[in-house]
Amino acid sequence: MEVHAHRVREHIVDMCSGPEGGHLGGSLSAVEILVALFFHTMDLDPADPEWKDRDAFVLSKGHAAMALYATLAERNFIEAEEIGTFCRTGSRLATHVNVAVPGVEFATGSLGHGLALANGTAWAQRQAGGRPARTFVLVGDGELQEGSVWEAAQVGRALDADNLVVVIDANEFQQTGAVRDVSDGAPIAGRWAGFGWHTVEVDGHDLAALCAAFDEAARTEGPTAVVCRTQKAKGVGVLAGRAVSHFVRLDEAKLRRIRAGMRRPVQHAATTEETGRA
Repeated sequence: MEVHAHRVREHIVDMCSGPEGGHLGGSLSAVEILVALFFHTMDLDPADPEWKDRDAFVLSKGHAAMALYATLAERNFIEAEEIGTFCRTGSRLATHVNVAVPGVEFATGSLGHGLALANGTAWAQRQAGGRPARTFVLVGDGELQEGSVWEAAQVGRALDADNLVVVIDANEFQQTGAVRDVSDGAPIAGRWAGFGWHTVEVDGHDLAALCAAFDEAARTEGPTAVVCRTQKAKGVGVLAGRAVSHFVRLDEAKLRRIRAGMRRPVQHAATTEETGRA
C-alpha cells in the first residue's frame, strides 16, 4: 500500500500544477487514510461502482477532493489520465467532489454536513437486511468547530450505528491558521468518547495502524471515531506542517523540485487485502 500512497501523492502534487491550483495541504494529510480505506478496508468493485452492497465513503472535508480523485484513479475507478484534466473546462474533476465521478457518493464542501449524510447512509444499509455494508466519513479537525457535526454525532450514537465510522484528519490547521488558535476543541478523542462513540487514536500516516483501527471498528458495537494525527502537506518538505499549504498553485520549477524530493518506496506484490472484491 505504500506504493499506492506514493502515487496518490504524486497525482495530488501534479494536480496543483494546473491552472487553478488546489487544496494541497489537506489532501496530502489524508493520503494514507484513503489508501487504507480503499485498498484494505472497504468492500468495493471499481468495475461496478453502483454495486448495491458496496461500502460507502463520504468526504465531508470536500476541499480535499484531489486526494479522493487520486485514490479513485489508483484504485481503477477512473483512468489515471483523467487526473490531468483537474479543474479544466469540461472536466468532471472539480475543486470539490463531484458525483459525476465514479466512486463519489455525495457532492460535499460546505463543511459540517458529511456526518449527517453518513448517518443516513449507514441507517439505510442496516435496513437492507443481512450483513450491513459500512459507511466511512472523513472530517477535518477544523470542521469540528461546526455544531452540526456534534448534532450528527449524537444521532449516530442514538442509532447505535455499528457500521458507521467517522475518521478525523487531525492535521492541526485550517484555512486561517492553526486550529488551536482559531477555536481550540482539544481533546478530540475525549469529545467523541463523551458522545458515546468508541474511540481510537492513531498515527494517520501509519498504514498498518490505520488498517488495525478500521478492523477494530468492525468488531465494535456502536459507532467508532478514529482520530488520525496527521501532518498538513505531508511528503512535501518545504510546505509540510504549514498553514500556507492550504491552497497552492505550483509553477513548473516548484513542481520539479517537489517531485525530485518525493522518495518512491520499494514495491511489493499486492496482497489479497489490497485487491478488494473479486
